[in-house]
Parts: sequence; C-alpha cells; structure tokens
Amino acid sequence: MSFDQQKTALNYDIAIVGGAIVGATLAAALKNSGLRIIIIEAKPLELVAARTQAYALSLLSGEILEGIGVWQDIFPHVGKYRHISLSDGESPLTVEFEQNDLSRDFLGYVGEHRVILTALHKFTANCSNITWLSPAKVEKIIYQDEQASLKISSQGKTYCLNAKLVVGADGAKSAIRQTTAIKTRGWQYWQSCVAFTIKHEAASNDTAFERFWHSGPMGILPLPGNRCQVVWTAPHAEAQKLLAMAEEKFLAKLTKRTGGKLGRLQLVNPRVLFPVRLMQCDRYIKLRLALIGDAAHCCHPVGGQGLNLGIRDAAVLAGVLQEAHNR
Repeated sequence: MSFDQQKTALNYDIAIVGGAIVGATLAAALKNSGLRIIIIEAKPLELVAARTQAYALSLLSGEILEGIGVWQDIFPHVGKYRHISLSDGESPLTVEFEQNDLSRDFLGYVGEHRVILTALHKFTANCSNITWLSPAKVEKIIYQDEQASLKISSQGKTYCLNAKLVVGADGAKSAIRQTTAIKTRGWQYWQSCVAFTIKHEAASNDTAFERFWHSGPMGILPLPGNRCQVVWTAPHAEAQKLLAMAEEKFLAKLTKRTGGKLGRLQLVNPRVLFPVRLMQCDRYIKLRLALIGDAAHCCHPVGGQGLNLGIRDAAVLAGVLQEAHNR
C-alpha cells in the first residue's frame, strides 16, 4: 500500500527506515503479524532496485524467503550452483565441494539485486498492513518510553509519524545509527573490491569459484544466461587501476587470472569499486530502536556472508516481534 492511499492516523507499530533487501524482507516476514508497518526509503523505489550488484544466497536464505512466500518469484531468475571450487594463487590444487555432500539439489544460489528487491517490493505492495513512503527522508526522531516520534520530509511535504519501534535498515552509513550515538568498532581493510558481471563461453555454469591470491580473493558466482558475477579484491591502488583499465586489457588480465576456464569473456555491465571494511556495533538495540543488516554489522565480502547475515537478522527480528505481539 502506498502512503497516499492510507486513510488512518499516522500511528504505526514498526517504522522501518531503509527499503532495500533487508528492510523489505523484515516487512514481508511480518505480512500476517497484525502489526502496522511503514517502510521509509530515501530514494525512489525504481532507483533502489536498479543496482547491478549480485549476491551469494545461502540455502538458509532461500528457506527464509520461501517461508515468507516470495521465493517462488525469485527462484526461477537466480543462478544455482552445484559445485564450489576453492584454490590458492598459482597452485594447481583445488578443494571441491559437491551438492551430494549436503544431499541437496544445490549448494547455494546467486541473486541479482534487481530480481530480489523487485519481488519483495511487489510482495509487500500487496500487504494491507504495510505502507511504503518513498522517496522520503527522516529529519528527526525522538525516542520516548512508549513510542518514537518521527519527522519525515517527502516531496515537499512534512509528516509526523509515531511508531512503537524504529528499525534501522539503512545500510553501512546508517543515519539512524549515527544519530543515536551507538558506537561502532572495526577497521578499513587495505583492499577494495571491483565488482562486475561477465558473459562467458564455458559449457557449464553451475560452479562457484573462489581463488585466494596474496593481493586478495576473487569470487566468481554463476548467474542465468551463462553470466557470472565477479568480485575481484585487490589493494586500493591496484583496484583503481583495474577500474580504469581499458576493457580489452582488463578482460585479458581476467582471462589470465581465471586460467582460461571460462573461455572468451564479455563484460556485461560497468565495473563498480567499493572499499572493504569490518564494522560491528557495540549494541543492536536501544530504547524503541533496533538495527539490522549493514546498519548493524559489515564484513569482508569473501564467503558472501553480508546479505545472508542481514536476511537472518530480518527473520530473527520478525520472529521476536511476532512473539511479543501475540502475548
């Protein structure tokens, strides 16, 4: 439901700040909770969904999304891998994992940001207890014993909302966290990641590769249509050079790095660079506030745990809120 469609007072049980995958997952998980929820997103929804990033999705994340009821709209459009191949530098030796090791059809999935978030947006738009307000900015929050009061600006208008709980799902640079004086600890790594999607000519596309180099790991994750999401980790200066390198030279370097296993390579979308950091909040909750996803914790992308941690955050918090509401 859109904000303009609602006719009742601006009082909610939960105000989720951040309408990307983790925030939308929390709302979707509370679809039948009886709780009134508003999702406040700073950017237009079509812009939020337009990111070209893709993520490793664990089997548990798939089960969580299936339990919510949104997985059937995601599953046909994700990459699925039956094998994992780990290697180290120039060594010819590999460590292999197969789906039979878990007696499962797949070892994991790879989902594009657009696919996952579009499905969640569509799902929550049809939930009568969930309201979207986007684009909108949280100007101020006052946390009180019984509720939190939020001042919101959206498209030239100002709104005052009340919520029993504010959930910060607004990413690693969370404004919600920063305004509450919750301390963080961690560090910036000496590396950055260059992320991009390629198309290749290999006969099969059901293996996730991770190769560990002295300069940083490289992950290659299969996507539909003989495509792969690549995350190439390197020292900052080297990563900047990879970003600026001419496409032909870049693909030649990538082919050498991958040992030519994928055949001829084609760059599908522009390279994106992001720095790597470790961040952990001293606490995830405060009076009338909870933090989830990257707003609460960030980690190195090796192993693909970041989004999966956020999805688990959303599932666990949804369970706690549902249990409390049922008392």
